[in-house]
Amino acid sequence: MDKDPELFETFDFQFFNNIPSPAREQYAKAFHSKKKWIEKNELVIIRCYHLINLKFIPAGFAEILGYREDDIVSSKEYYYVYKVEKNTAAKIARKIAINLKKLNQPGVAFYGDPTRIVSTIGIGTGEMCDPRSYSELNPDLYIGVDDTIWTWLQTSYAEDTGNPLIVINQGTSEEMGIRLLNQHLRERIPSIEIVHFNQGCDYKWITA
Repeated sequence: MDKDPELFETFDFQFFNNIPSPAREQYAKAFHSKKKWIEKNELVIIRCYHLINLKFIPAGFAEILGYREDDIVSSKEYYYVYKVEKNTAAKIARKIAINLKKLNQPGVAFYGDPTRIVSTIGIGTGEMCDPRSYSELNPDLYIGVDDTIWTWLQTSYAEDTGNPLIVINQGTSEEMGIRLLNQHLRERIPSIEIVHFNQGCDYKWITA
């Protein structure tokens, strides 16, 4: 592929500096194509990720799982532990999977001891969802997202210790929070049409 200087003038290589050709050029081309589309449609993109993580994402995530603010037993920035009806980890994981099906995720990855009795569940906020980061809150069952979980690290620890760990898609964990943000903006800026695009799980499930 010929290198087009224009592609690299606007391409942020923060995450791609170590990628060799031809992937480097392919990513640059995709980036440039999307940038042209954004400019053509005169879109303004505002990133307020940390505000969303602190306020909306955890509340929305808990809501889809069926937990309320009154159920919180401990917390720290980005992380919350909720009390749940005592049951085996496997049965609680199945209930979570049923709830997440509404967000295009028909199942969850499970590690650890499925027979372990669970009465508290720990959750994070989108990318801030690594069980190592909130272990001091000591939930019986951890929920992590696929962007921060490595199969050779957190999942191996869960298997070795039996501590239950559920892994879900990051888009799934953030969907309800973005809906809450949409509602928040509608209420405060009624003069502007605000449209929410559903995402949920951001990959397709193909099963046998």
